[in-house]
Amino acid sequence: MNDNYVVPEHVAVIMDGNGRWAKKKGLPRSLGHRAGGKAVERICKDAYNMGVKYLTIYAFSTENWSRSQEEIDALMNILRDYLSDCIKQSNKNKMRVRIIGDISRLDEDIQKKIADLEEATKNNDGLRFFIALNYGGRDEIKRAVAGMLKDSKEGKLREEDITEEKISSYLDTKDCPDPDILIRTSGEQRLSNFLLWQLAYTEFYFTDVLWPDFSKKDLEKAIEYYNTRERRFGGRKS
Repeated sequence: MNDNYVVPEHVAVIMDGNGRWAKKKGLPRSLGHRAGGKAVERICKDAYNMGVKYLTIYAFSTENWSRSQEEIDALMNILRDYLSDCIKQSNKNKMRVRIIGDISRLDEDIQKKIADLEEATKNNDGLRFFIALNYGGRDEIKRAVAGMLKDSKEGKLREEDITEEKISSYLDTKDCPDPDILIRTSGEQRLSNFLLWQLAYTEFYFTDVLWPDFSKKDLEKAIEYYNTRERRFGGRKS
């Protein structure tokens, strides 16, 4: 990667292709998801070493509950293992981890692991790593609107206070900048209800690479593409 390239501050990723990766190798889908988890660990390190400050991954959506119970159970068990291991790895790499989404539907032991992870890493000053669990962009906006209505009824929010910045402050991502680039793997080209508000002016990068195979080289290609884009944020080139 060219040393003169601008590194995006915030990279968001829709990790797609774990199941297809496993099928190609004649393996159960659960092993594809575990391989995807290893890819997450690699990319966290690579992104931070390249200068990325924020990384957000789409791990489990509000729509994923429609999958088979067998696959959901496998995903939750993988999540349990990952959350347990993540404290040690995050502190080793000075990574601050936060979960976004509605975690209330997750099992109590998983909620406890999430709370322990966030508490254990809250003072780390390295990569800010956001994991979207039971997350949906529409659900996030719905929860934000509910929060605003509650504050309005309590006299904490007036109509004239409502700006784009104020709305953003009610979202799960209230303490991080909007993504500069969204990467989606496996050849799919849709948002799948991910960060609908935050991606308004984000650059999109789609690759056919299946998520478990996504490497440092692939991340570099995405950043190279990002540097070919002229970000106008709705304005015109002078």
